[in-house]
Amino acid sequence: MKLILAILVTGMIFITNAITAQNKTITATVVNVTSDAGKVGFALYNKTNFRMKPLQSVTSKITEGKSTITFTNVEAGEYAIICYHDKNDNDKMDFMPNGMPLENYGASNNNMSFGPPKFEDAKFRVIDKNVSLEIKF
Repeated sequence: MKLILAILVTGMIFITNAITAQNKTITATVVNVTSDAGKVGFALYNKTNFRMKPLQSVTSKITEGKSTITFTNVEAGEYAIICYHDKNDNDKMDFMPNGMPLENYGASNNNMSFGPPKFEDAKFRVIDKNVSLEIKF
Protein backbone atom coordinates (compact mmCIF):
# COMPACT_ATOMS: atom_id res chain seq x y z
CA MET A 1 0.00 0.00 0.00
CA LYS A 2 2.84 2.40 0.85
CA LEU A 3 4.47 1.65 -2.50
CA ILE A 4 1.27 2.50 -4.41
CA LEU A 5 0.87 5.72 -2.42
CA ALA A 6 4.50 6.68 -3.08
CA ILE A 7 4.06 6.03 -6.81
CA LEU A 8 0.88 8.13 -6.91
CA VAL A 9 2.47 11.04 -5.02
CA THR A 10 5.56 10.92 -7.24
CA GLY A 11 3.36 10.86 -10.34
CA MET A 12 1.33 13.84 -9.12
CA ILE A 13 4.46 15.85 -8.37
CA PHE A 14 5.87 15.03 -11.81
CA ILE A 15 2.63 16.07 -13.55
CA THR A 16 2.38 19.29 -11.51
CA ASN A 17 5.97 20.22 -12.35
CA ALA A 18 5.40 19.46 -16.03
CA ILE A 19 2.30 21.66 -16.12
CA THR A 20 3.87 24.63 -14.31
CA ALA A 21 7.12 24.40 -16.31
CA GLN A 22 5.36 24.89 -19.62
CA ASN A 23 6.56 27.91 -21.55
CA LYS A 24 4.28 30.91 -21.85
CA THR A 25 3.41 33.48 -24.48
CA ILE A 26 3.79 37.25 -24.53
CA THR A 27 1.31 39.17 -26.68
CA ALA A 28 2.24 42.78 -27.41
CA THR A 29 0.07 45.36 -29.17
CA VAL A 30 1.12 48.81 -30.31
CA VAL A 31 -2.07 50.85 -30.10
CA ASN A 32 -1.15 54.21 -31.62
CA VAL A 33 0.75 53.74 -34.89
CA THR A 34 0.44 56.98 -36.88
CA SER A 35 -0.19 55.27 -40.24
CA ASP A 36 -0.74 51.84 -41.73
CA ALA A 37 2.31 52.26 -43.99
CA GLY A 38 5.17 49.83 -43.44
CA LYS A 39 5.22 47.47 -40.47
CA VAL A 40 6.10 47.33 -36.79
CA GLY A 41 9.18 45.42 -35.64
CA PHE A 42 9.18 43.91 -32.14
CA ALA A 43 12.20 42.55 -30.23
CA LEU A 44 12.19 40.56 -26.98
CA TYR A 45 15.15 40.92 -24.63
CA ASN A 46 16.35 39.82 -21.23
CA LYS A 47 18.74 41.87 -19.08
CA THR A 48 21.86 40.19 -20.50
CA ASN A 49 21.16 40.92 -24.16
CA PHE A 50 19.13 44.15 -23.87
CA ARG A 51 19.47 46.30 -27.01
CA MET A 52 21.85 43.77 -28.57
CA LYS A 53 20.73 40.56 -30.28
CA PRO A 54 17.10 39.83 -29.27
CA LEU A 55 15.91 36.50 -27.94
CA GLN A 56 13.07 36.69 -30.48
CA SER A 57 12.09 39.25 -33.09
CA VAL A 58 8.87 39.51 -35.06
CA THR A 59 7.33 41.99 -37.51
CA SER A 60 3.66 42.65 -37.97
CA LYS A 61 1.47 44.55 -40.39
CA ILE A 62 -0.46 47.57 -39.18
CA THR A 63 -4.24 47.69 -39.33
CA GLU A 64 -6.15 50.80 -38.31
CA GLY A 65 -3.21 52.07 -36.26
CA LYS A 66 -2.64 48.83 -34.35
CA SER A 67 -0.08 46.05 -34.64
CA THR A 68 -0.10 42.85 -32.58
CA ILE A 69 2.39 40.00 -32.25
CA THR A 70 2.91 37.00 -29.97
CA PHE A 71 6.23 35.72 -28.69
CA THR A 72 5.93 31.97 -28.02
CA ASN A 73 7.83 29.47 -25.86
CA VAL A 74 8.91 32.09 -23.32
CA GLU A 75 10.37 30.72 -20.11
CA ALA A 76 9.68 32.33 -16.74
CA GLY A 77 11.88 35.36 -16.14
CA GLU A 78 12.30 39.11 -16.61
CA TYR A 79 11.98 40.54 -20.11
CA ALA A 80 11.62 43.81 -22.01
CA ILE A 81 10.22 44.59 -25.46
CA ILE A 82 11.35 47.34 -27.81
CA CYS A 83 9.40 48.05 -30.99
CA TYR A 84 9.56 50.56 -33.84
CA HIS A 85 7.49 51.67 -36.82
CA ASP A 86 9.40 50.68 -39.96
CA LYS A 87 7.56 53.16 -42.20
CA ASN A 88 9.75 52.61 -45.25
CA ASP A 89 9.94 48.79 -44.91
CA ASN A 90 13.75 48.68 -44.90
CA ASP A 91 13.93 46.33 -41.85
CA LYS A 92 15.86 48.79 -39.66
CA MET A 93 15.21 51.84 -37.56
CA ASP A 94 16.31 55.00 -39.32
CA PHE A 95 18.13 57.87 -37.60
CA MET A 96 19.10 61.44 -38.45
CA PRO A 97 22.84 62.19 -38.67
CA ASN A 98 22.78 63.51 -35.09
CA GLY A 99 21.39 60.20 -33.78
CA MET A 100 17.76 61.25 -33.32
CA PRO A 101 15.28 58.62 -34.53
CA LEU A 102 13.31 59.26 -37.72
CA GLU A 103 10.78 56.53 -36.93
CA ASN A 104 8.54 56.14 -33.89
CA TYR A 105 9.51 53.61 -31.25
CA GLY A 106 8.30 52.34 -27.89
CA ALA A 107 9.10 49.94 -25.10
CA SER A 108 7.20 47.78 -22.66
CA ASN A 109 5.83 49.72 -19.65
CA ASN A 110 5.62 52.85 -21.85
CA ASN A 111 8.27 54.67 -19.80
CA MET A 112 9.84 56.84 -22.48
CA SER A 113 12.43 59.32 -21.30
CA PHE A 114 15.04 61.16 -23.33
CA GLY A 115 17.42 58.67 -24.89
CA PRO A 116 17.14 54.98 -25.66
CA PRO A 117 15.00 52.69 -23.48
CA LYS A 118 16.54 51.22 -20.32
CA PHE A 119 15.94 47.64 -19.21
CA GLU A 120 14.99 48.64 -15.68
CA ASP A 121 12.25 50.94 -17.03
CA ALA A 122 10.90 48.43 -19.56
CA LYS A 123 11.15 45.13 -17.67
CA PHE A 124 8.22 42.90 -16.82
CA ARG A 125 7.93 39.37 -15.45
CA VAL A 126 6.67 36.16 -16.95
CA ILE A 127 5.82 33.81 -14.09
CA ASP A 128 2.96 31.35 -14.28
CA LYS A 129 0.62 32.72 -16.94
CA ASN A 130 0.66 34.29 -20.39
CA VAL A 131 1.36 38.03 -20.55
CA SER A 132 -0.43 40.67 -22.62
CA LEU A 133 0.97 44.19 -23.04
CA GLU A 134 -0.06 47.44 -24.72
CA ILE A 135 2.79 49.59 -25.98
CA LYS A 136 2.53 53.22 -27.11
CA PHE A 137 4.92 55.07 -29.36
